Amino acid sequence: PIEVNTTQILTAEIPLSLAGLRLDQALSELFPDFSRSRLQTWIKNGAASVDGVVLPPKHRILGGEQVVLRAEAEAVVGIASQDITLEIVYEDDDILIIDKPAGLVVHPAAGHWDGTLQNALLHHAPALATIPRCGIVHRIDKDTSGLLMVAKTLTAHHALVEQLQERSVQREYLA
Repeated sequence: PIEVNTTQILTAEIPLSLAGLRLDQALSELFPDFSRSRLQTWIKNGAASVDGVVLPPKHRILGGEQVVLRAEAEAVVGIASQDITLEIVYEDDDILIIDKPAGLVVHPAAGHWDGTLQNALLHHAPALATIPRCGIVHRIDKDTSGLLMVAKTLTAHHALVEQLQERSVQREYLA
């Protein structure tokens, strides 16, 4: 099993160039590895402090403040780890590339609550429970085979989702 520290303590000084922005906007500039919605959640939960004070996401920044952010991953609950063979094409500390066979469902859903790729990933790397959607950033249909990218860290997840949205990575299909 892979062990990952699920909390990162990040510190920064808010530059004067961000003066006037809301706290959530400033933090998204300072910590681009995390989505703004995730940052807003952390701010609302008290995981961010500005000069030692917990403030709301809409608080306007002056610039020069010291920020401490406890970036804490939230574990997925209710999805079981299952020992299902995975064909791993590539793996490093940040990503996995899986060759998904036809017939394997990617995510648990009505009619397929177990025996999915997500169940198999949780068995292979339990730390994926702390990554949104267990690191799966895209899917292919049950009856389709092909390569799938899986993020193993929050930073990799954010980067892969961003690349897919910007279309800076390409998908190829063979029919």
